[in-house]
Order: sequence, then structure tokens, then C-alpha cells
Amino acid sequence: MIALMQALVTDPVQIFFIVLVIILAAPLLLNKLKIPHIIGMIVAGVVIGPYGFNILDNDSSFAIFGQVGLLYLMFLAGLEIDMYHLRLNLRRGLAFGLLTLVIPLVLGLLTSVYLLGLDWTTSMLLGAMYASHTLLSYPVAARMGITKAPAVLIAIVGTIVAVIGALLVLAAAVSIRQEGYFNISAIALLTLRLVIWAGVLLYVYPRVTRYFFKKYADKVTQYVFVLALVFLAACSARMIGLEPVLGAFFSGLLLNRYVPMGSALMSSIEFVGNALFIPYFLISVGMMINVRVFSDTGTIAVAAVMLAVAIAGKWIPAWIAQRIYHFRSDSRDVMFGLTAAHTAVALAVVTVGYRMGMFDERILNSTIAVILFTCALAPIVTSGAAARLKVRMLEEDGNDGATSHNRTNNTLIAVANPVITGPLVDMALLMRNTRGRHNFYAIHVRNDNSQASKTISRNALETARNTGAAADVVVETLDRYDLNTVTGVLNAIEERDITEIILGMHTRATVIDSFFGSKTDLLLRSTHKMVMIVRCFIPVNTITRVFVWVPAGAQYETGFSRWVRAVSRLTRQVGCRIIFCCRADVQPLVRGVIYTENYGIRCEFRTTEGWDDLVMLCKEVIDDDLFVVIGARAQSVSYCAEMAELPAFLQRYFSRNNLMMIYPEQFGEAQVLTSFADPLSSDISSTASPLLLRLRTALRSLRPAVKKRTGEQ
Repeated sequence: MIALMQALVTDPVQIFFIVLVIILAAPLLLNKLKIPHIIGMIVAGVVIGPYGFNILDNDSSFAIFGQVGLLYLMFLAGLEIDMYHLRLNLRRGLAFGLLTLVIPLVLGLLTSVYLLGLDWTTSMLLGAMYASHTLLSYPVAARMGITKAPAVLIAIVGTIVAVIGALLVLAAAVSIRQEGYFNISAIALLTLRLVIWAGVLLYVYPRVTRYFFKKYADKVTQYVFVLALVFLAACSARMIGLEPVLGAFFSGLLLNRYVPMGSALMSSIEFVGNALFIPYFLISVGMMINVRVFSDTGTIAVAAVMLAVAIAGKWIPAWIAQRIYHFRSDSRDVMFGLTAAHTAVALAVVTVGYRMGMFDERILNSTIAVILFTCALAPIVTSGAAARLKVRMLEEDGNDGATSHNRTNNTLIAVANPVITGPLVDMALLMRNTRGRHNFYAIHVRNDNSQASKTISRNALETARNTGAAADVVVETLDRYDLNTVTGVLNAIEERDITEIILGMHTRATVIDSFFGSKTDLLLRSTHKMVMIVRCFIPVNTITRVFVWVPAGAQYETGFSRWVRAVSRLTRQVGCRIIFCCRADVQPLVRGVIYTENYGIRCEFRTTEGWDDLVMLCKEVIDDDLFVVIGARAQSVSYCAEMAELPAFLQRYFSRNNLMMIYPEQFGEAQVLTSFADPLSSDISSTASPLLLRLRTALRSLRPAVKKRTGEQ
């Protein structure tokens, strides 16, 4: 029977089946008991591992997938960070990192010398084990949706500081042990390699990624490319003497800009990681834990001391940070829960000491006990604190902007052919309102029943539906037969209560053809809803900046706040800068919308006075930028005579740029606008060079001739 069991579990198919059953059953069973499923994965690893019932051997397959899962976990942590809020909390994160490095190191050093009777070098190495930790419970924070909370961001930054510091202490202790003295040159060399390595990745990764994403739009190809960059960073980190987890996390930070949270690529990365790689890592952690170490009384005493130091060394920094930054208890517990788990790095440190003869079996087994208890404690603490923090965040967010959660958006995407359907749907999804209810409809209007027309309609709508499904968003498709395209779109607007329409920019067929085309011109005259006309030559996630040209009087349109919210949501998803070029009286109102909705984007303002300033932008908007122009329908409040020349001007000066024309909603229900002056935002109008100022003066001197030609003078 035993031989039969061994034959079954050595088969790769059977091993993978057992792992999948654990991954499936652990969340289903433990959710009913209100226990984090992470604990279930670890406990299952203990049960089936060599120190449990020995059903599965902790062989190379678990070592490989476990290491991949750990790197994947750190990569996701870097990829999901909100870079805007990370910059706001960077100093606090660095301070917390020093606290969570120094305090465990000092406690470990003192207790190891005076309680465990170890020498100073060995105690310093054991202190490095206490200082290091792993973001084991980060999936709990991500599942609760608190990854943008300051406590989470501070804990993530603190993790990197603590791991780097622990590795430097490890190098120093090994140097003292081998050479008999502290070799400062070895530490300086390691630090120099770290700086050079980070600089090379910082320069190469963004450029290579932008080039690859522009050239290859297939999501599977992009996913494999992203993983290749992650493991390249991890391998290069190990080659210079650092832990691979640092490379995985740093690559996540560098790729953060090119993988928007609402994109299909991000959905694929999260799905594969949460479904396979991260659970594999958790199970492999459980398989390393030996519960039999508690049979030895001496080991229990040492383990009790080490466990007390490990818990106190992480709770005290969280408590100090709470007092310094005036956090509540839930934020303190989240920071403690995220930094309490000791797994891979701690085990690596102790393994090095054991192989060099610095640690005996008691220290090694006690470290296993520390891993067991901290891996069980961290998810429980994080789960309870994250739930309280999420409730408080929802209450505060609801008090600040309750209308944003009650707002319903219905977006109609007009798809003409399958070629432009995917990018158009991607653009619409990146502008979706994640706080309220947002429905998406893709429509294709045909006026004949030919087989070719039906095929084009079916392919375009299927592409729209699949693009939405890849981002986990439902896109309802409408195959409409009507008199003409405009009539079909107008009828769908009334039937579905559409709030905004997105369509691709018309390609001019003849010389006398208009810039937008007759269909678009007729649609603009026939509806008062917000219309967005998009032309993008590059993928949306590779955009570097968003320039928004706002005409005078735009704040008086009823759809002013709607288009500000749309471009702000797009900027937040892409993670780039947005520059508003508008008059001084419009800027406080734009700020008011952005900060009332709490979008947290990097916004800049450039003061412009008239249409002559628009000419200057043609030299500043580059191929990787998105130029957004806020238009106005005839007889609207913000309409002026110069707008009649706008299509010809855009065709002449911005024919090769990524362009979006927005015609705001009219005659709807106007919203109360709040003026806001942000001291942290930048006004870059004063940075213009004297040459540009002289050019502006020369252009304004030509304005009387333009007015005379248009009949204004």
C-alpha cells in the first residue's frame, strides 16, 4: 500500500492534481471559518509535506515553483503600487524602513549575546534574520483593496529598506567570520554594484518596454515579455550578491507605468499569479516547516526567545510609526501584519550561518518555528486590520465625495471595423469610473443585409466583447440595422440613456472631405451628449504625457466636470503627467474637480490667453504624448469664431500626433463647481523661454488680420 501511494504521488500529473485541489479547497473551506486562505495553503503544505504525512516530497518542482511564486508576489507588490501616493509616502516609508531594520537588529543582537550566549558576530547574523521579512500577507491587502492606503505603501517601502539592510549586515557578518575583521571594502563594493545595477535597469527597462509594446500588441506576447524582464532583473540581482526578490520588486516599479490597473494585461498578470504561482509558494513554505522541533525542550526555550524578539522587533516600529504619523490602530496593525512574516530571506540568512558553522541545529529548528508562527500570525493580523481600515476608507471617501459612488456612466463605443475596435475599447476602459456604476455598449450600425456587412459587424463586435472580457469588464454589443450610422447611434443613445460617446477619428477620403467627416459632424449637431473622437497611433499605456487644451469659457458648459473626470481617470490609469493649458480663471475649477474626486494624479497648469498660444504646442507635443482638445459646438457658451478654423489647424500641425477631441455635454444638469488652489501643483507658464515669448508676441501681432478675415473686426 505504501509503495502504491509512493507510485501515485511521484507521478507529475498526480502531484499537480493534489496541488490544484489544495488551491481550490483552501479558500472555500476557510472562508466559512473567517480564516485567511493563506493560512490554509501553509497548513496544507505542512500536512502533505515531508514533515507531515509525507504525501508529497519537497523536490525541485516545489523549489522552482515556490521561488517563482515568491518573485511573482514581490513583482505584483511593485506593479500594483500607486506611484503618485508612493511619492507622497516615500520619506515616511524610508523612515519606517530604518526603524524596522535597526530595532530588530539591536534586539536580536542583545538577546542573542545575553540570553542565548552567542558571540557578537553570530548574534549580528541572527539580528539580520530578525530584520528581514517577506510581504507574505500582501495578497490579503490586495484582496481588501487597500493597496493605496498610506500604511500599505509605507510597509512596502520599509520592506525593501529592511531586506537591503539585512543583506548588507549578512555580508558584513560573513566577512568578519571569514577574514577575522570587518572588511568595509566588500560592503562598499556591494553597495556600488547595487547602485550601478539599479541605474542600468532604470535606464534600459522603460525604453525597451515602450518599444516592445508599440511593436507588439498581442497580450500573450506582452505577458511573456513582462515575465522575462522580471526574471532577468531577479537573475541579475543574484549575480551581484543581492536577493532575487529585490530584482522582482524593482522590475515591478519600473513596469508599473506601462501596465495600467484596468488593462487586460494587468488582469492576466493578477489571474495567473493568484491562481497558480503565489499559492504554490505558500504551499512550499508549509512544506519547509518541521512541527517536530517542538519535541525538544531546549529547542522550545530558544524558539520562545527568538519568536518574542521577531514579533516585538516588528511591532515596535509599527507602534512608533503610528505615534509619529498620527495613524490609527488599524493602520498600525496593517503595517505590523505586512512586516511580521519571516520566510525566504530569513531562511537564507540562517542557512548561510548553519553552513558556516555559526549556528547549531537548535537555532536552525527555532528559525523554522519562527517561520511557522509568523506566517500564521501575519495573515490573521492583516486580515482583521485591513477590514477595519477598508471600512474607514469607505466612510471617509463617502463623506468626501458621495456623489461619485452614486454616479452612473453609460458609454457608447461606436465601432466601424475590427482594426480600430481593440484600441478604442481599451481607451474607453481606461476612462471608466471604478467608484460608481459604469456600463459599456459597443455598437455597429449597418444599413444593408449583405453578407460582407454582417461579417464586418460580427467581427467588430466580437473584438469589442473580447477586449472587455480580457479586462474583466462586460461590454454589451449592439448590432443595429438602421437608415444610416448617425440615426442608429442616436436611437441607441436614447434607448440606453448614454452619457458619453466614443468613436474613432475619421480618415479623410478626398481633398474636399471635412476633418471629422460628414457623419461625425452630423452626430455633433444632433446630440448634446459628450462626444470623444480618438486617434491613437501608439498603445495607450505607452503615452508619456497628456496635454489638454481648454478654450476660454469652457467652465460654463454643463459638461465641464464630466470631461475633467474622464481625462483624469485616463491619466490615473496610465500613470503619466497631465498638463492643462487654460486661462487662469479656469485652473482653480479644474483643480476643484480633480481634488474633490481625489484622483491623485500629477497635474500641471500652463496659463494661456488665446488661440495664438495653441501654435506653440505643436513643437512641444511629441509622438508619445496625447493631445486632448476641448471643443465646443456652435452657439454654445464657449464657442468662438476661431473654432471654425480648429479642424484645419489640427490637420495641419497635429496630423501625426495622438489626438482626442472632446465636445462637452450641453443642456444637461449643471454641477456645482468647486474652486481649489493646490500649493503642490506646478504652474509652468513662467518657464517659457524668451524666444517663445517673442514668438507669442509676434503671433498676437498677426491677430488683427485673422479677425478681419473672420468678420470680427
